[in-house]
Amino acid sequence: MHLAFDLSWTHMGGRWRMPGSWVGSRFPDFKMFAEIARIAERGCIEMLFFGDGSGIPDTWRDSHEEAVRWGIMWPRQDMSPWIAALSQVTEHVGFGLTYASTFMHPYYTARLLNSLDLLSNGRIAFNVVTSTRLADAANYGFDELMAHSRRYERMEEFIDVCCALWDSVEPDTFVWDQETGVVGDPAKVHRIDHVGEFFRVRGPLNSMPSPQGRPVLIQAGGSPRGIKASAHFADHIFGGAKPLKLQVQHRHDLDVALRAEGRDPETVGILWDILVVVGETEQTAKAHRERLLTAIPPEGVGAFLSHHAAYDFSTLPDRFTLAELNAQIAAKQASPMSFVSSLAFEIGENTPISRKEFFEHGVRTATGYEHTIAGDASQVADRFEEIFEATGRRGGFMIAHPQSTPRDLLNVVDFLVPELRRRGLFRTEYDGKTLRDNLRVG
Repeated sequence: MHLAFDLSWTHMGGRWRMPGSWVGSRFPDFKMFAEIARIAERGCIEMLFFGDGSGIPDTWRDSHEEAVRWGIMWPRQDMSPWIAALSQVTEHVGFGLTYASTFMHPYYTARLLNSLDLLSNGRIAFNVVTSTRLADAANYGFDELMAHSRRYERMEEFIDVCCALWDSVEPDTFVWDQETGVVGDPAKVHRIDHVGEFFRVRGPLNSMPSPQGRPVLIQAGGSPRGIKASAHFADHIFGGAKPLKLQVQHRHDLDVALRAEGRDPETVGILWDILVVVGETEQTAKAHRERLLTAIPPEGVGAFLSHHAAYDFSTLPDRFTLAELNAQIAAKQASPMSFVSSLAFEIGENTPISRKEFFEHGVRTATGYEHTIAGDASQVADRFEEIFEATGRRGGFMIAHPQSTPRDLLNVVDFLVPELRRRGLFRTEYDGKTLRDNLRVG
């Protein structure tokens, strides 16, 4: 199985003050990330992954006040400069960078990722998202979210353009002949002349080909339309944290979609989002997990849930059904794959629920408590193995949002990784030069 560390939230939602987190250093101190990268490389972790967003949550009560006060999904940086620097203090671990195709232009993005791939000697992945967040959209001039299906149509064209640009300069184009002065072969550089619904790009990319040719492509869509987009271009899928039954269904639906695209399902893995606390004993791990419930107050929970659903949950009535609520969320062009959908699966979409009960469930989601697996190395490895086997032994896990950084990442490398190796489930050394090699992407 493949393992990655998702570092998107290490400093947010109260995690920065949990026991086991750094003392005396604060985000975005480069030394913190350099230490994490070295820890990951010691454990042969394949990738450090950085999710992103470009707005401060302000859907809750139409204000960013609570998000700012409690560190909800902010602050954030464009992590490309950090990745460039981290690539110089490591040799093997890869880096996943996130941009929203809804807002970005494919030429700029393709050129940036090409440059990072060159600098890192072929260790870059591109996590392409559509963005469901109103705060992000407003910063790019949108008054409202683009329709759900339209966001995916734009994403597919965006990636098609990026791939054409990455292919527009052939790998053996450059000659650099000292005697003749010839730099490159013009016959191996091609305009793409793309004219589509969303973009017009002439090309070619005015850059050197990168070691991987193109970065590893990751996509996280879990709705039927999102799965269709994943099947169109993704090398690996970022699968959501959800019950095993739904993970198995996601794998099945993805396989069907891949075959429809003429692709081999065996070549596309799912990296399942998973939150873990690995302790020396089950008791210490579970005690550590309980602290998550104290990480943020109710106002922070409301800001988190509202931001991710693009719906102001402060307006909820005293009693309602989740089916009614989901219909209102969908009407605002937000993603149907949200906390509300997960809760509907758990308790039934037509089951009446009170506002108080909704937020009691919500705190467990906003803090990550609901999905955090806590136990000793053997118990956590059992869960990893169960999911890995049930979903076809293709892919692995994105170990997400450690409760305490660096302590919980050290425990993964020092306790969990040796147990997975003992079971023959994880590598003992990096076996490739590029991230594409190590993730076994064709």
